[in-house]
Amino acid sequence: MIFINLTSKIIIMPPKVNWPEAIKPLIKKYKGKKHPLDYENTYQLLVGVVLSAQDSDKHINQLSPKLFEAFPNMEALSHCTPETLFPLIGSVRNYANKTKWLIALAQKIQNDENIPLTLDELTALPGIGRKSANVIKREAGAKAEGVVVDLHVVRVAPRLGIATGSDPKKIEKQIMETLPPEEWDAGMAMSFLGREICRPTPKCEICLMKQVCNYYHTVFLNSSE
Repeated sequence: MIFINLTSKIIIMPPKVNWPEAIKPLIKKYKGKKHPLDYENTYQLLVGVVLSAQDSDKHINQLSPKLFEAFPNMEALSHCTPETLFPLIGSVRNYANKTKWLIALAQKIQNDENIPLTLDELTALPGIGRKSANVIKREAGAKAEGVVVDLHVVRVAPRLGIATGSDPKKIEKQIMETLPPEEWDAGMAMSFLGREICRPTPKCEICLMKQVCNYYHTVFLNSSE
């Protein structure tokens, strides 16, 4: 859509978007793409997700081999102490609290077979919020009960125009209200888009979502005039 104001300057406006249709190419592009955390089972996934909060997946991937060698399953982790865990995760951001959370959840779960995969049960565990629970459910192949909203989605969703604001919970609610449940993997798809293309300085020219993107039409195109 193009709007001409009274000064005759051409201002390019965003189109009205049917998001359940418009989001499909993005979901298709990243369908089945594995989360950047390295893991071989749900136990390793859960531990990695807890450790990666406010830290980088790359950093957690670097230390996880030694961690999982020392504590290969939930039962082993349930018997560890802060003194045995600190040397392995001491470089992780907020490691003291994460140590407490991991020991507490391991003692509660006890065995890998007991790892829950419902949103309520996961968020009841220490150190696991909605975003972490949604990631675990997605990677474990469980039915989605919500939308992954990480720091990348907080950036990407408002740029696209599918949500507004910067509160992850509010963004998740908006996306869930906008898209049908079968398209809730859009959250992880937006996360991948944010990691690869919709960076803090976005690569709009090569983005498959640019035709429906609010940022592309209101900022990028108008700034390039």
